[in-house]
Amino acid sequence: MRWTPPSIFVLILALGALLTAPAASAADRCSTLQSRLVRGGGEASGLFVLDAETGKVVCRRAPSRRFSLASNMKLFTTGTAIARLGPNARIPTKVEATGSIDEHGVLDGSLYLVGGGDPALGTPSFYDRFLGGFGTNLYALKGQIRAAGISSVRGRLYADDTIFDRLRGVPDSGYATSPYIGPLSGLAFDAGFSSSSATSFATDPARVAATKLARALDADGVDVRPRIALAKAPPDAETVAVVRSPTIARIAQATNVPSNNYYAETLNKLLGARFGTSGSTAAGAAVVTQYARSEGSYVHAVDGSGLTRTGKASTAEVARFLRAVRGEPYGEDFVDSLAVAGREGTVADRMEGTAAAGRCRVKTGTLTGVSALSGYCFNADGRTMIFSILMNGVRDLSLAHLEQDRIAAAVAGY
Repeated sequence: MRWTPPSIFVLILALGALLTAPAASAADRCSTLQSRLVRGGGEASGLFVLDAETGKVVCRRAPSRRFSLASNMKLFTTGTAIARLGPNARIPTKVEATGSIDEHGVLDGSLYLVGGGDPALGTPSFYDRFLGGFGTNLYALKGQIRAAGISSVRGRLYADDTIFDRLRGVPDSGYATSPYIGPLSGLAFDAGFSSSSATSFATDPARVAATKLARALDADGVDVRPRIALAKAPPDAETVAVVRSPTIARIAQATNVPSNNYYAETLNKLLGARFGTSGSTAAGAAVVTQYARSEGSYVHAVDGSGLTRTGKASTAEVARFLRAVRGEPYGEDFVDSLAVAGREGTVADRMEGTAAAGRCRVKTGTLTGVSALSGYCFNADGRTMIFSILMNGVRDLSLAHLEQDRIAAAVAGY
């Protein structure tokens, strides 16, 4: 059969089809993601996907509607903590002394264990067992006290937790101790547990911390009364010992990867104490909201962890916050604080064998009827994509996770 060249009209049609195919394909891909979103989370669900470099939005559904964040609130809390406190900052816990020390090492005054709001303060027996060795060793203070020349204390050992208020919980629990969070304290100790076995919460963590230190000092040859009291260190007290927390970047990672509510709430109160009106949950939430606004985003923050359902934001606001923080000098520290899909933390067993595994750093969120997944995907072609999934109509959590994981895998393939 003799070949007849196509007419110019046919060539124009073919060329037009080639040029429009990518746009149609992109629309189809977005439609698929939207369908997966609704299948997993119901109609009360939102999705936002954008290119981190260009800011171009590639897919969205209900982008302006605000949803309960659950633990996606921790993105805003830790992002603010890294920004305002600094990724390399460390939180001090001090022992301060009043009075003078005579030639026999007798302190004619008292000692004050002053909490700085370090959520990791505790004993090695606790944090080695439950936190993989991550913590600040209270007992490191005793050697410094002896080195300061103190062998006996005529006064008392006081616990000073006044950097925070004394409300133990967040709005979700009526500010009483929550079953999901240990009792909050400016002098935190062993994550709020009464002993290193972590069988029950303490009534007053500051008293527990000071009592432990008093016993350790006595065992180390420093004579101090075993009964402690609560009091604020006077202005003229002098520092004789100090221990410092891991860096804020490491605390943020220890908050986000396992979704540690206690750390998140303590960081939130610390933000209130350092940059707000007081060491309260409300003051810290106001600092977080203010920082989000400074980055061109918004969040209605009411606590630090997301346990309170009225903490809300839209998927567009979450994604824009993630993009803005990534562009800051401390952005890499923030990104590194999130769990690697299929590798660690709350997503250790999710997205395995997909394009998202090992390529996406994410934060999960779960409450009854609520499931969230937001973060970054570093694609094989060098593109960085940002996404946020907020589902507030979840009936089947396993299905919600399945569809979230499929969406993340698709985003990793953009």
